[in-house]
Amino acid sequence: MTNELTPSGLLDRARTLLPETIALRRALHRHPEVGLRLPRTQQAVLDAIGDLGLAPRTGTSVSSVVALLDGARPGPTVLLRGDMDALPLDEDTGLDFASEVDGVMHACGHDTHVAMLAGAARLLAACRQDVAGRVVFMFQPGEEGYHGARFMLDEGLLEHAASGAGPVGGAYALHVSTQYPAGTLNLRAGPMMASGDRLEITVRGRSGHASAPYRALDPVPIACEIVQALQTLITRRVSVFDPAVITIGRIAAGTTHNIIPETAELLGTMRTLSEHNREALRGQVVRIAEGIAAAHGATAEVEIRPGYPVTVNDDAAAELLGGVAAELVGSDRVNFLPDPVMGSEDFSYVLQRVPGAMAFLGACPPGADPEVAPTNHSRQVVFDEDALAVGVATYAAVALRHLARQT
Repeated sequence: MTNELTPSGLLDRARTLLPETIALRRALHRHPEVGLRLPRTQQAVLDAIGDLGLAPRTGTSVSSVVALLDGARPGPTVLLRGDMDALPLDEDTGLDFASEVDGVMHACGHDTHVAMLAGAARLLAACRQDVAGRVVFMFQPGEEGYHGARFMLDEGLLEHAASGAGPVGGAYALHVSTQYPAGTLNLRAGPMMASGDRLEITVRGRSGHASAPYRALDPVPIACEIVQALQTLITRRVSVFDPAVITIGRIAAGTTHNIIPETAELLGTMRTLSEHNREALRGQVVRIAEGIAAAHGATAEVEIRPGYPVTVNDDAAAELLGGVAAELVGSDRVNFLPDPVMGSEDFSYVLQRVPGAMAFLGACPPGADPEVAPTNHSRQVVFDEDALAVGVATYAAVALRHLARQT
């Protein structure tokens, strides 16, 4: 391997590309888009990689881009993912490249992911003659609750990636976060992020006058009892060694002070670190809600809307990614997390079908404390753009290392 293709050599080259990477990131940041249809973002990606000879293919049901880089010699196939969508949020950062779209902001850093993946494509295209195998660049819309990765898989992402080459043997993704020092890589083997399902419970009683609750059937105390029972469920029915979280984030009932409402509505999330617990918890929640309501002569309608599965890092892939990161930035800047993150991520759909790993790239801004800095999904979140060079180099280096290991 030439010096330019070592992790340190790739990091040097990524730093020379940093102004270009930042420029793309800022252009995307000014014009964020939400959901599965991101025409402006899609075109920006096509323009950014248009001169690299990657024959990009766009999605039909979603604004995705899939680009293939074939090395000079045959070999295995590896996939790199970068998500593209923004959040429905008014920006409050004061940046001179702040969002120009009312009510939409790249508050989760997906603009940085696109820019880093495009930079990695440029790095790898420049050394195509030294690549044995294929690199698939997956530019994905709709990560923020829209199941974009699943749409891309349903459209034949993996089959297209394998066309004329071997099946995809590994998949890797990075996600920026202000909760870690800039330029660090943070990951773990096994469950990396939780599943996330939406929970809706409607307790139905009988309306009446607040002065005579015995003539009505008040759903409010029944709903409160259900909330308390769900917390007991977590502490008494779920193993502490396979944790789960149920959070009720909204309770809605009634219209005024002197009317007992007919219904009370609960809205929340269920998060687990295993598919076994995920399935078991669904049944237990339904039984508790319906049982408590029935004990009071009321009814409870429970709807659990499936969200993203558990994001599980393959042990070997996590070790490979961590090893590459240590060569890039030093082992003292690679943090193997003791615990998973209870947020959810739709890269999990890819990892259900392909062994791979995801890592958090620290991007806490200079002078800020990762413990208190505005986090992803905040209106005030700001990312350290110098960290993007580490992301570009990590994408490229892990692809080359995976291909070399599998050849």
